[in-house]
Amino acid sequence: MPMTEQATGAHHPQPRARTGGHQTAAVEHVTGAQSLIRSLEEVGADTVFGIPGGAILPAYDPMMDSQRVRHVLVRHEQGAGHAATGYAQATGKVGVCMATSGPGATNLVTPIADAHMDSVPMVAITGQVASKAIGTDAFQEADICGITMPITKHNFLVTNADEIPRTIAEAFHIASTGRPGPVLVDIAKDALQARTTFSWPPQTDLPGYRPVTKPHAKQIREAAKLITQAKRPVLYVGGGVLKANATAELRVLAELTEAPVTTTLMALGAFPDSHPLHVGMPGMHGAVTAVTALQKADLIVALGARFDDRVTGKLDSFAPFAKIVHADIDPAEIGKNRTADVPIVGDAREVIADLVLAVQAEHSEGRTGDYSAWWKDLSRWRDTYPLGYDQPDDGSLSPQQVIQRVGQLAPEGTIFAAGVGQHQMWAAHFIDYEKPATWLNSGGAGTMGYAVPAAMGAKAGMPDRAVWAIDGDGCFQMTNQELTTCALNNIPIKVAIINNGALGMVRQWQTLFYNQRYSNTVLHSGPENGIAVAGQSSGGTRVPDFVKLSEAMGCHAIRCESPDDLDKVIAEANAINDRPVVIDFIVHEDAMVWPMVAAGTSNDEVMAARGVRPDFGDNEDD
Repeated sequence: MPMTEQATGAHHPQPRARTGGHQTAAVEHVTGAQSLIRSLEEVGADTVFGIPGGAILPAYDPMMDSQRVRHVLVRHEQGAGHAATGYAQATGKVGVCMATSGPGATNLVTPIADAHMDSVPMVAITGQVASKAIGTDAFQEADICGITMPITKHNFLVTNADEIPRTIAEAFHIASTGRPGPVLVDIAKDALQARTTFSWPPQTDLPGYRPVTKPHAKQIREAAKLITQAKRPVLYVGGGVLKANATAELRVLAELTEAPVTTTLMALGAFPDSHPLHVGMPGMHGAVTAVTALQKADLIVALGARFDDRVTGKLDSFAPFAKIVHADIDPAEIGKNRTADVPIVGDAREVIADLVLAVQAEHSEGRTGDYSAWWKDLSRWRDTYPLGYDQPDDGSLSPQQVIQRVGQLAPEGTIFAAGVGQHQMWAAHFIDYEKPATWLNSGGAGTMGYAVPAAMGAKAGMPDRAVWAIDGDGCFQMTNQELTTCALNNIPIKVAIINNGALGMVRQWQTLFYNQRYSNTVLHSGPENGIAVAGQSSGGTRVPDFVKLSEAMGCHAIRCESPDDLDKVIAEANAINDRPVVIDFIVHEDAMVWPMVAAGTSNDEVMAARGVRPDFGDNEDD
C-alpha cells in the first residue's frame, strides 16, 4: 500500500536501532504476543481499551503481566475506539484500542472512520486468523485491512512475529506525525504465538513518508502582505491548530494583526471564547457574526481548517469577495474545496510563528492594516445578533439553560465531550471554552454514541480533571453500556442526558422542512403511540428509565424536571467523584438550534432565529 504524506503535530525523528557495535539493544527471546506488549510499553502506550477474543487472545496473556500498560475492558468495541479517541484528544498522546478478528474488528470501523475525519492519532490493534487461513472465510475472519483502507492513514497486516516491533514503532510514528490519524495493525494469530526475538529500538523503514512541517518563506511573506493590505480579514481557525499545539502562537498572531478570529467546531478552545477578537463559531449552526464575517471578508486566512461543507454552505456562493490564504500540513486539503491564492504547506505551529515574524516585518516597514470600519460592522452584528434562547412557556426545562448551567457550575479545567445533534450545537454555543483540549466531539463523521465512551477515555487519560459528557437521549442509547466500564474501572465521569424524547436534530429538520411530519423520530412511544411513556411529564412509565438503567450499571443517577432544581442537581453531581453520575434532564421537546443555514443554501441566507433573517444593511459589500 503506498504511503501518503499526510498527517499534524511536530515531526519526531524516526527511531533507529544503534549499529556499529555501540550499545546494541539487548535481545530478548519471546513470543510474538510478548513482543507486541513490550513494543507498546516502549512507545509509551499506558492505556489500551479493548475486548479479548480468539485471534487476539495470545496478546492478552502477557498484557496481564505488564506493569506499564493498563487495559480497560469495554463492553463494545465501538466504545473502545471512541475511548481511544477521547483519550488522544484530551492528552495529546496516541490512543490505543484492541479487538479480535471478524466482528470485533468490524465493530471498530465507526470509531476508526470518526478518528480519520477528525485527524485523531489512534492505533487500532486487531487479531487476525492464522496466516494460512487468511482468505479462506475462516471462522471470525474479515479483511479488516481492506475494509479500513479508505479510513486509515495507513494499515499493516503482520504475519511474521519478527516484524511486530518495527510495525508498532512505525504505526505510532505515522499516527502522531504530520496530519494525525488512525493506523490499523492487524496481526495474524500464528504471528502472536510464534517464537521471536525482541530488541528496541527497531530499524524503521518509511521511505515514502516525509511530512512537510516547515512552510515556504516566500508563501509566508505573500500571506503577510495580504494581511496588511486587507480591509476585511478573518482568521479562520480549524482543528489543526489544536493538533499542532499552536494556540499560544495563534493568540500572538491575532493580537498582532487585530483581525477577527473564528474557530470551527473542531477548534473550540484554540482561541479563548471570551477574547474580544473572537467572533464565534462559523458553520451551519454558527454564530451570525462568524458566518457573516466569512461571507463579507476580503481575505480569509485558513489555519488548519479544510473548508468543509458545514462551514461553507453552498460552496460556489461562499465568501465571494475573499482572497484565500490556506495553510495546512496536508497538501491534499489545499485547493480541494476552495482555490487558494496563497497555499502554504506546513505544521500550523511553524506556519503561525513564521507569519508573526513576517507581519512584524511588514509593520516595521510602516505597512499595517486598518480594520476600523470592519470592526464597526462586526461589533454591530455581534451586538444585534447574539446567541440566545427563549425559556419554554410551560415552565419546563430549557435544554440550552441546562447546558449553560452545567458549563458555569463545572470545576475549572473541566473537559466536555458531546454526542451529535442539537445538544452538541448547544454545548458548542453555551459553554465557554477558554483553553485547548477541553472540548471533545465528533465533528466530521457526526457519530451518535460518541460522548460516553469518549468521556471515559478522556477521564482515563486525565484522571485529575472533571469530565462531563453532554449527551442526547438518542445518542445515549447507543453506547451507554460503557457506564458499566466506568463504574468497574474507577472512571467517574458525569453525564448530562438532554432528554427531549426524540431524535432532536432530525425532528428539527422535520419541523422546518417536512411539514411537521415526525416520521420515526419519537423515542418515548411505540408504533401509533401504543406505549404511552410521557417523555416530558413526571407521570407515566419511561422506556427506558434512564435513572434505573444508570443505577443498574453502578452509577449515581438523578432526574431533573424543574428549573428550580437545576443548580442543586448539578452541584450534587459535581460533588460525587467515587463513581459515574448520570442526570436525566427532562427538557422541552420543541427547542431548536439557532442560528441556522439550511443544507444546500448559501451562507447569505443565515437565519438568526425562526423567521428572523439578519439585516446587514447595504454598505458591507462595497
